[in-house]
Amino acid sequence: MAKATKVAAVTELAEHFRNSNAAVLTEYRGLTVAQLKDLRRTLGPTVTFAVVKNTLTKIAAKDAGVIGLDDLLAGPSAIAFVRGDAVEAAKSIKGFAKENAALVIKGGLMDGNVLSAADVQKIADLESREVLLSKLAGAMKAKQSQAAALFAAPLAKTARALGALQTKLESVPSAQAASPAVVVEEAPAAEVVAEEVTTETEAVQATVEETTTEG
Repeated sequence: MAKATKVAAVTELAEHFRNSNAAVLTEYRGLTVAQLKDLRRTLGPTVTFAVVKNTLTKIAAKDAGVIGLDDLLAGPSAIAFVRGDAVEAAKSIKGFAKENAALVIKGGLMDGNVLSAADVQKIADLESREVLLSKLAGAMKAKQSQAAALFAAPLAKTARALGALQTKLESVPSAQAASPAVVVEEAPAAEVVAEEVTTETEAVQATVEETTTEG
């Protein structure tokens, strides 16, 4: 390999290390070109599966500030650089390795920490980000429903109490309807005037009679 080609390869690998949130190192001995193509298709667009040279990869890892991979870079090596969901990528690699024994997981790298093959297997057994988010959304929805029910219960109880009170008030007669009407009968004004005139007439007659007697 020409020096310029080696420099370009190291630069590209270093960029992969810097831009990836995880990487899975594998041994691919025995896989056909068709199988490698199928693996890349399975991993999807957020994972770059690259067959690498161990010596150049060690240099690239050092340039990117990654340490601890030297022991894993032995024998035919290929690395899956993950820019998306590391759990989903690990699941895909584990599933492919189960069907294709030639693909062997050697270890990995996540958030700057070197992983063993067993660590990668454990990550593959975790639930994916989408599943966790779905469960979180379901849990939040359930909490909201519980809160709404707790808030609605006292409101419903208050509404029932107010309804019962209103019914009770409507069943009690009003004070005016319950008390008997007091009717005050007043004498007609004409009769009152007549009585007053009669009284005055009788008084005049009495005076006249007294005057006649004295005369």
